[in-house]
Amino acid sequence: MDSEGLRAIHETIKAFNTIIIAPHQRPDGDCMGTAFGMKDIIESTYPDKTVYVSGEETDYVKFLGRVDDVPDDAFHDALVIAVDTASEDRIAEKRYHTGKKLIKIDHHLNVSSYGDIEYVDTSRPAAALIVLDWFALFQEELTMTRVGAQALFTGTLTDTGRFKYPGVDGDTFRRVAMLFDLGLDTQAVYKHLDTKSEPLVRFKGYVLLNYEKTAHGVAYIKITESLVESHGVKVEEASSLVNELGVFEDCPVWVLLAEYEEKIVRARIRSKGPAINEVATQFDGGGHKMACGANLGTWERADALLETLDDLVKTYKNNQ
Repeated sequence: MDSEGLRAIHETIKAFNTIIIAPHQRPDGDCMGTAFGMKDIIESTYPDKTVYVSGEETDYVKFLGRVDDVPDDAFHDALVIAVDTASEDRIAEKRYHTGKKLIKIDHHLNVSSYGDIEYVDTSRPAAALIVLDWFALFQEELTMTRVGAQALFTGTLTDTGRFKYPGVDGDTFRRVAMLFDLGLDTQAVYKHLDTKSEPLVRFKGYVLLNYEKTAHGVAYIKITESLVESHGVKVEEASSLVNELGVFEDCPVWVLLAEYEEKIVRARIRSKGPAINEVATQFDGGGHKMACGANLGTWERADALLETLDDLVKTYKNNQ
């Protein structure tokens, strides 16, 4: 934890009356949990400040809150805080550069530097934990309601794979313990995250019946736009099933390939063996050592990704 970096963020937040928190494109549980948790802390502590969360929404964690419709003129004297976003081009709110000051808070490998204040802690398995570091450091000044506790728990829970991914340690749980002290109701979170529509459950069956494997052990599924439409699910819902392919003993790496708007192909890559972040970087992506995404564009490039990952797994198994 960088106390001086968190102090700089703290003093900057205190200095602005308007604060706009910007998650990344195609938001996940961590970026939305971080955003709404931070919003709750600032609003609870400084009721005279105006705080927005601006960007895209996702049905997956809409129970945490809805993004705001922010007028253009609100940015002019605003502090913009980009959360959980490694590269500037992935900030969902494209007016971020019209703000008066920009802060970057992230836990991914530093793909590109940006912002007037840049706080990157790759030791944290979730960006929500960085906000909890800030809260813990200034807990005599800051307050948080159950709403914020729920949001930050959701962010931590989802980005750590329910506390299974590398990077989770005793300090992770000490931070989460603070949320319980604030009245966190975990059952409400699990209820939302574990509830799936019947079409999505049926689509899960499709994934388990139709996945494929590469020669050396990369499990994968290809999901097209027409496929999700025929099953009555959204591509974001379908992509949430990536970890269904993580149970095979002979497949230390698994991939979900999905066709998004304008038939652009993207990948969700996971591992329980070799580090995959360098491969993701080669394919215009990035993330953590064991959980990454990649922007592929075409199915041809998706096949190239699978070949590269297959070589990685081959090398990994040969060295075991």
